[in-house]
Amino acid sequence: MREQELIVYRNFEDGALLEDMAWIMSRYGSAAEEEEERCPGRPRSRKGMAALFYDCIHRLIELAGNYGFHGNLWHCYLANLLVNNENSYSCGCELRGEIDGTVNDAALHDIVIFKEFYDFDFGPVMEALQAPEFSLIENYRAGSRESKMYNARICARICQLAEKFCQDHTPEEMKDTLTRFYGEYGVGKFGLHKSFRVEHGDNGVRIEPIPKIAHVALNDLVGYEIAKKKLTGNTDAFVAGRKANNCLLFGDAGTGKSSSIKAIANEYYEKGLRIIEVYKHQFRDLNEVISQIKNRNYRFIIYMDDLSFEEFETEYKYLKAVIEGGLEKKPENVLIYATSNRRHLIRENYGDKEEIRQDMHTGDTVQEKLSLVYRFGVTIYFGAPDKKQFREIVRILAERGGVAMPEEELLAEANKWELSHGGLSGRSAQQFIDYLLGGA
Repeated sequence: MREQELIVYRNFEDGALLEDMAWIMSRYGSAAEEEEERCPGRPRSRKGMAALFYDCIHRLIELAGNYGFHGNLWHCYLANLLVNNENSYSCGCELRGEIDGTVNDAALHDIVIFKEFYDFDFGPVMEALQAPEFSLIENYRAGSRESKMYNARICARICQLAEKFCQDHTPEEMKDTLTRFYGEYGVGKFGLHKSFRVEHGDNGVRIEPIPKIAHVALNDLVGYEIAKKKLTGNTDAFVAGRKANNCLLFGDAGTGKSSSIKAIANEYYEKGLRIIEVYKHQFRDLNEVISQIKNRNYRFIIYMDDLSFEEFETEYKYLKAVIEGGLEKKPENVLIYATSNRRHLIRENYGDKEEIRQDMHTGDTVQEKLSLVYRFGVTIYFGAPDKKQFREIVRILAERGGVAMPEEELLAEANKWELSHGGLSGRSAQQFIDYLLGGA
C-alpha cells in the first residue's frame, strides 16, 4: 500500500494504526514461515504478522468504544482520519466547500490512495494469516452507541460518511463527498465540536474539545425575552460577518446567564459558531489562543463565566489590553462574552469613597475602575424574578416536565422551596421541579 506517498493528508493524530494495517496489506502474501526480523518493529513471519493483525483488530474495537462507531470499523477509522486532518485543502474547504487551485490535484492524488484502502479485499489476508476474526469489525454492532469523543449527531454522520465512501465508484466521487462534508461541518476539532477549554501543558497552550455540553435552548429559559433578543441580535450579526460587540451578561445568581451562553453554542453551531471557555488564571494565554483561531473560517466566542475581580487582582488590566487597546488588531472572527454577578466586574466597597477623598484625580480613579466593563459594547441585565414571575416559571417548568400536581399545591410547595433554596430565581425553580420529578 502507498501510505508513504500521501502529499496533503499526512501527520495523522492516530496514524500508527494506518501504518500497521498498510504493512500487513502489502506483505501478508510474502510472510515467511519462521521469524526473520530484518525490519525492527515490523514482523515478517506469518505468526508475527498475524499477531499484529489481531492487535489492529483490538485497536479498531477500542476505537469503536471511544467514538461510538458501528458498521465497518476499518472504514469508519479511515473516514475519521480524513475528517480530522487539518491541512491546506481541508482547512480551505471548511464551511465554504470546494476551493480552486493546484491543491485540488494534490488532494485527489491522496484520495486515490485512500480509495485503495477502502476497496481492499481482506479475504485473502484472513486466509493467509488464519485470522477469520477480522470479519467481526466488518459489520460491527455496538452494544452502546454512546460516544466519549463526539456528540451523537457527529458520530452518526461519520459512520454515514464511511458508508457513502464505499458507494462512491471513483476517487473523484469520493473527493466530492469529502469536500461536501467539509463545507457542511468543517474539519478537525473545530469542525466537529461546539465548545472547547484551554489547557496549558509542556508543549504550550492547547485548545481541547469539550465533547458534551448541556443541550439547552434559549426557549428553555423562561422569561427574559428582551435580554434574549439582545443577545441573539448581537450573535446573529457576528455569525453573519457584520459588526458586533463584546457582550457582558450581568445580574443576579441563578437567572440564566450561563445557560444562555450554552444555548448560543447549541443554536449557532451549524452556522459556524464555536465557544472557547477561558478562566481568569488563563488570561496570560489569551494572545496564544487568539493566534490559533484567527485564521480559521469559524466564528469564535471566548467565554468567561462568573467574571469578577477583587481589589488586589490585577488580571483585569491585562484583559483590557486583549479586548481593546493592544497594537495588534483583534481578529474579526473573535468576540468575548462574559457573565458576572457584578455590574462593573471589579469589587466596589464603601472604603473606596474614603480613598477618593484622598485622591487628587478622582475622575481618573473612577475611569480606571470602569474601563474594563466599558470595553463590552453590549451589556445585558438578568434580574431575579418577582414573586409573580417565579410562580409563572414554576408553572411552565412543571408543565414541560409533566409534573402531576394540582396548581395550588404546586405553587404552595414552590414557595416553601425557594425560602430555603436560594430565593426567587430560575435556578431554584428548576431545582424544585427536578426534586418533584425525582420522587424525593
